[in-house]
Amino acid sequence: MFNPKFVLTAMLAASVSTAATAEDVETERHKVSVSTLADGFTNPWGMTFLPDKSILVTERSGDIYWVSANGSYREKISGTPEVVAKSQGGMLDITVDPDFEENNWVYISYSEAAQDDGKGNSTAVMRAKLEDKQFTDKEVIFRQAPKYESNAHFGSRLVFSPEGHLYITLGDRYSRMDDAQTLDNHHGKIVRIWPDGSIPEDNPFVGDDNALDEIWSYGHRNVQGADIHPETGKLWSVEHGPQGGDEVNIPEAGKNYGWPEVTYGVDYGGGTISEDAVKEGTEQPFYYWVPSIATAGATFYTGDAFPEWKGDFFVAALKSSVVARLDLYEGRMMHEERLFEDAVDARIRDITQGPDGYLYLLTDQSDGAIIQIKPAD
Repeated sequence: MFNPKFVLTAMLAASVSTAATAEDVETERHKVSVSTLADGFTNPWGMTFLPDKSILVTERSGDIYWVSANGSYREKISGTPEVVAKSQGGMLDITVDPDFEENNWVYISYSEAAQDDGKGNSTAVMRAKLEDKQFTDKEVIFRQAPKYESNAHFGSRLVFSPEGHLYITLGDRYSRMDDAQTLDNHHGKIVRIWPDGSIPEDNPFVGDDNALDEIWSYGHRNVQGADIHPETGKLWSVEHGPQGGDEVNIPEAGKNYGWPEVTYGVDYGGGTISEDAVKEGTEQPFYYWVPSIATAGATFYTGDAFPEWKGDFFVAALKSSVVARLDLYEGRMMHEERLFEDAVDARIRDITQGPDGYLYLLTDQSDGAIIQIKPAD
């Protein structure tokens, strides 16, 4: 029997609280309006837009929500993978296939327990088809190896290349930092696969019996931000450093980005990790921060809503509640501007550009929110 009271209760339970007011912020290039599109999320970690401008949002505890384009309604998606939701682990990044409108594939990274009663956990990537608010046809296309008993440094961002490769950024698992320099494991690596999990034949270590075929680059600490440069098509990554030494890199095939043999940071509490910031055989970062801003997600801006930001690289930060805008000109770093510190009083876990050309931030807290950045009236 139709029960209007039950329907109303269900709708209220699924609705998302939204802010009624917006704050105008003057930046060096644009005056912008900062407002909450939707809140009430528990430690959200990643987000991605669907073709209809609705949003998929992950919560580290293990849930994934579909959020309407205007932020007024949300619905939990069923069929999500089981996660190890401890400390830094849980449900992590999410992205859609470049051909989503034809194939409905969604890609999810998460911390996964060892199979068959084994010990440890690691980052895994599952793809599934999104059909009527549920995931179907689920398959795990990547598992970070080996599994290890740690609840820290899982990475991870998922980024598609213009050629259709899937880049997966990973962490060194914290206490296995030395593994970042060896090629028989996935710790501290960026890997490149095809969307079905198969290995591209031109990956740099294919055919090397002492290396894993998935590896694209190595010597990374904990890569939590990544995007594709809109003109060059190259991957750019953002690496969460120790105490100081957050990095922006442009990872190239087979190259070593130094961790932990070289770093601009020190250990927590001030201990020495390495005496060297430069070493032959390792690559220097494109840009780095000392002191650390605790980098997280990142995106290139390519829209029309903010023409003076076009081509710039935006990096979310956890420690200072800021977004760092890296002003780029013809591939050169010109200037850094720090944005929204007073307007967004929360750790910023992710940033992405929406189909409308606005920027969207995801705050990492027990009452996390999607923050919309658009031109001020």
